[in-house]
Amino acid sequence: MTAAPTNRRGWRALDAAAGGLALDLGLYAVSAAFAATTAATSTLVPHRAWGGVAAAGYLLAALAATAQLVLRRRDPRSPLAGLPARWAVTGFAWFTTALLPLAWQSVERAGGRGDRAQEEVLVVEESGRRLVDTGTPYLGHDAIAALPPGEQLLGYTPYQPGMALFGLPRAALDAWWTDARVWFAVGTALALALAVRALARVDRPAGHHAAGAAVLRGVQASTVLPVCALTLATGGDDLPVLALCLLALALAAAGRPGRAGIAVGLAGALKLFAWPVALVLIIWGMTRRAGLRVAAGAVGLPVAALLPALLVDRDALVENVLRFPLGHGLVTSPAQSPFPGHLIATALPAGRAVAAALLLAAGLAIAVRLARRPPRTAVAVALTCGYGLLAAILLMPSTRFGYLLYPLALLVWAAALRHPGSPNWRAKGGDTA
Repeated sequence: MTAAPTNRRGWRALDAAAGGLALDLGLYAVSAAFAATTAATSTLVPHRAWGGVAAAGYLLAALAATAQLVLRRRDPRSPLAGLPARWAVTGFAWFTTALLPLAWQSVERAGGRGDRAQEEVLVVEESGRRLVDTGTPYLGHDAIAALPPGEQLLGYTPYQPGMALFGLPRAALDAWWTDARVWFAVGTALALALAVRALARVDRPAGHHAAGAAVLRGVQASTVLPVCALTLATGGDDLPVLALCLLALALAAAGRPGRAGIAVGLAGALKLFAWPVALVLIIWGMTRRAGLRVAAGAVGLPVAALLPALLVDRDALVENVLRFPLGHGLVTSPAQSPFPGHLIATALPAGRAVAAALLLAAGLAIAVRLARRPPRTAVAVALTCGYGLLAAILLMPSTRFGYLLYPLALLVWAAALRHPGSPNWRAKGGDTA
């Protein structure tokens, strides 16, 4: 019965070792090895290109963390080994392992290299052009069927309509800075900055330094962690969705239910992955007598984004956001990773049915828990979403390794939300935001 608290204490002790610098060093060193391995072995050209640049960035960050450890050992009060200095190294690491390779690949792509972006970048940019030309980011069934067989997969846009906005700069001008990844990075940075600001304004009567260190760790998990840095540099569409979800949780922790609903609603207008987070946040809002305020943004914004596409071409919308993700399109998604759901679906008789049943069972278990013990804190929301998405990713028949960035970041972000807000928020159930 004491295993869970013991595990939490063990993690906190590891996280706080040497003022957090020990885990910083481990993160950067392991990430450098991962990036170097990716550069040497990956079969995807954009991934190899990322690894070559990122390995050097992680190595430099590891050397900086080592120097900070030495300085701290000599003088525990040295400002060069304190929390602001750790933030500086994190920013440097994100620049060298995500933003720099992103910019380099965007410049080379603008110069004619066709192997400097993953397919989702092309899909998003093309959806932006279609939005300008036709009023909807989606191609209909007949239009996709008319494409050459090798291009039909790229004809699908398995995102919510809001994602096409990141393709609008490319629709206006063909330049390196109009690459959709550049704007994914801008959106991610803005959302994370707002999340950090929201948490900085939370009333923390004690343990302020520990809370700041937890926020830094959460930012590291959503920026310099290799699964995040690699994704942003080569594809990137998941990062603004994740950052907006983290912003929503930060606003919930700060007692801003209405604004939390708007943030997760913006994420839901981009991608379906945010919808489970929106649902759990609405249930949290109901425990605070703020369910309608959360739902107004969490449901209203995705619906508002879907409505124009629905009015312009309902069949195209259904083909892209329903039929294709469910495996009923003209082609099937190539997304697959050796997780249990995929292995069951491919190795067992009626494997897809078995995997679907397991996924449904996991969903029902989470629903029962939400009904019996609805989350009453932002921490509970983050943990529920993190473990729920982890279960879904592991059990889905078709999924990607990169999707793990969602549960990993949400679970680490939970620690940044642990300190409660002001007594007024606890007593009144929130503000009027």
